[in-house]
Amino acid sequence: MAITEFKSALNQVATERGISAESVLDSIKTALVSAYKKDYQEQNNQPFPEDIEITAELNPETGEAKVLQGDKDVTPAGFGRIAAQTAKQVILQKIRETEKDVILKEFREKIGTIMTGLIFKAEGSVLVFDLGKAHGIMPPSEKVEGEDYRMNMKAKVLIKDIREGPKGTEIIVSRSDPKFISRLFESEVPEIASGTVVIEAIAREAGARTKLAVWSKDDKVDPIGSCVGQKGVRVQAVIAELNGEKVDIIPYSPLIEKYIAAALSPAKVADVQIANPDIKEAVVSVPEDQLSLAIGKEGQNVRLAFKLTKWKIDIKGAPSIFGETKEEKDKKAEQNSARKKSVGIWDKDIKERRAIQEKSLEETPPAAIDTPAADPQTTGTATDTDTNN
Repeated sequence: MAITEFKSALNQVATERGISAESVLDSIKTALVSAYKKDYQEQNNQPFPEDIEITAELNPETGEAKVLQGDKDVTPAGFGRIAAQTAKQVILQKIRETEKDVILKEFREKIGTIMTGLIFKAEGSVLVFDLGKAHGIMPPSEKVEGEDYRMNMKAKVLIKDIREGPKGTEIIVSRSDPKFISRLFESEVPEIASGTVVIEAIAREAGARTKLAVWSKDDKVDPIGSCVGQKGVRVQAVIAELNGEKVDIIPYSPLIEKYIAAALSPAKVADVQIANPDIKEAVVSVPEDQLSLAIGKEGQNVRLAFKLTKWKIDIKGAPSIFGETKEEKDKKAEQNSARKKSVGIWDKDIKERRAIQEKSLEETPPAAIDTPAADPQTTGTATDTDTNN
């Protein structure tokens, strides 16, 4: 490496990484010691003695290197070439680290935003997206059930997080996160982008249905109409990106009774009563013909309403499991399982007893029935009696 190249590279790394030139030189010196020991092992076919201390000196102006054992110069012949290569590798590594830091800083500022990526690799169940300057990792938990992911397919993704993974720092991307919905609406609805219409809450079961609660800071702006758009063009654009996932847009209200009623849309609610405000529990009445609609398929509608409002919702006439926590459901499932098991044992016991009784009756011979002998003097028929009379 030429002197001018060395000084230029040294200054570049120091400036870009915001560290001193001395720090970079120290890294090069450490690498030079390692290179010397490796060269010693290759030349002598044995490991470098651990009890011998080696240091390196590096001229910051010329880039020339020396290897010292105490005060003794033990620099081997031809080590200048090794030193130059080592210094170059260290500096290039520092430059790569700097570039990586710059990219990660850029993507940290993009957390919570949407980018378009290209699927170019799958590592087991994990998808790897090409995001231009970096790669995005989509774990199975961030996928949407039912979506078809293919190689070389472009897709919009949410930059969800940057975290340390098994292979270093990873950029996590998602299509299942509720914030993905929020950003899609923000890109389609100017009133949301400007802050006039506010998304208060989102509840989502990715791939199936989403509920969105919105309100407007301006009384003259209809929040629902803004999100739907003329002839539904805005909401349809979002639904298209979600591959047909259903989206319910409801008006947010600080009045919890009104909010719960709206959250159960498209069902029509007759009444909402606050059962226990301390644990946020409400009882809802709906017309009989609206019951199945309020509950939804497999409880999805009331479950999403619970997630949206953060209130437990009991619908009169409906099984109370809807809106329960997972722990409550698991406990009831265990109780039901135990009850069924107990009933099953009882039924089995009855059947076994009945079978034993039937078998006993089949094996026991019929008992003899003694009948008195007929008395010739008293035997007769009604006709005979009538005749004698």
